[in-house]
Amino acid sequence: FVHDGSMKAIMKTEELTTIEHLSNFLEGTQAVAFTISSDKDKRYRWLQRELVRFDYLSLNKPDKGIVIRYLLKVTGYSRQQLTRLIAQYRKTGRLSRQQRTTAGFKRRYTDHDIRLLAEMDERHDTPCGHAIKKLCERAYQVFGQSEYETLAGISVSHLYNLRQSKAYQRQRLTFEKTRPKSSTIGERRKPCSNGQPGYIRIDTVHQGDLDKQKGVYHINVVDEVTQFEVVCCVERISERYLIPALEQLLETFPFVVQGFHSDNGSEYINRKVAKLLEKLRIEFTKSRPRHSNDNALAESKNGAVVRKLFGYEHIPQRWAPQINAFNHEYLNPYLNYHRPCFFPTTITDAKGKQRKTYPYTNMMTPYDKLKSLPDASNYLKPGINFETLNQVALQISDNEAADQMKKARQKLFNDRLFPKWSG
Repeated sequence: FVHDGSMKAIMKTEELTTIEHLSNFLEGTQAVAFTISSDKDKRYRWLQRELVRFDYLSLNKPDKGIVIRYLLKVTGYSRQQLTRLIAQYRKTGRLSRQQRTTAGFKRRYTDHDIRLLAEMDERHDTPCGHAIKKLCERAYQVFGQSEYETLAGISVSHLYNLRQSKAYQRQRLTFEKTRPKSSTIGERRKPCSNGQPGYIRIDTVHQGDLDKQKGVYHINVVDEVTQFEVVCCVERISERYLIPALEQLLETFPFVVQGFHSDNGSEYINRKVAKLLEKLRIEFTKSRPRHSNDNALAESKNGAVVRKLFGYEHIPQRWAPQINAFNHEYLNPYLNYHRPCFFPTTITDAKGKQRKTYPYTNMMTPYDKLKSLPDASNYLKPGINFETLNQVALQISDNEAADQMKKARQKLFNDRLFPKWSG
């Protein structure tokens, strides 16, 4: 016996001479020191010696199981590999390593062919396999490029196999699109407002990246009927920042919000947002596939308002609170009380086809549109009336509101965000 640093008795594998010793060892009551050579021939000789030493072939089934567990633990072999070795010992009475010396099948498509395939994919933006096969055939047969002779006869299925090979992957990086995952949150349909305000469309606008650093996110919300618009700014679109922003947005509208429609982005299609809307009894809908107009109103406002005002240049995330304060104090009042919008009129022809026109006579501010609705006061939130809203709308003129908004924007960008930017 020898002793390790913890004064625990350790014995060598040669001292395990009986099945009882092996059982105690496997149960952890006996510590054993063992080292198996990394040389496969020596490992096979040791394994054969152990099978002979315990007379494995003459043991009963339970004792064989103990020996097998012992050999598995010591050698580190898998159960399948050890079973094959024991079968060889039972058949021949010894263990010998059977070295494979055959060269296997000769490769038809060499690394050179794979590089040609990768270059062809790169050149033509990775079309389908049939198109690449046809291009290889044309390269060899029509244009006489002899290097494509082998690839001209490739099958489409094996072409995809070559695309998965290591030689191809080393030559060219490819990116797979995110696979869509269905979600039960929200109803996939176009919201139906029936001419009532309170059915809002929401979208997110990202303010660019710089040196792998994300910019701020603008949350743009537009009412379908009145085009009442609220823009909010957050550092990130995680739940920590988005849920308070949504609460602020919903509170800003003077009328009761009845519907909430978004695209299928995960920032909105999640259980936190669904729980908030359910608490407020707001209908939650999301855009349908192949119906790009479902959220077109918010997306058009992204370009007409957010991008025109903030551009495309990167804005660091730390400035989100200052931008959000600017939106709340200057931008949102200007958009809703002082900036006119076109409102459509739907015309149905004799065949039943509908088309929209935007007459000049229908142009008005979102607030004026709200007041023009039948029984408009019934849509206002409790405690809000048109007398109070009129004071906000008529406190300053449209030009003064625009000047104030421009000056505040210039001060924000020149003094804080982009000191050298002229605005």
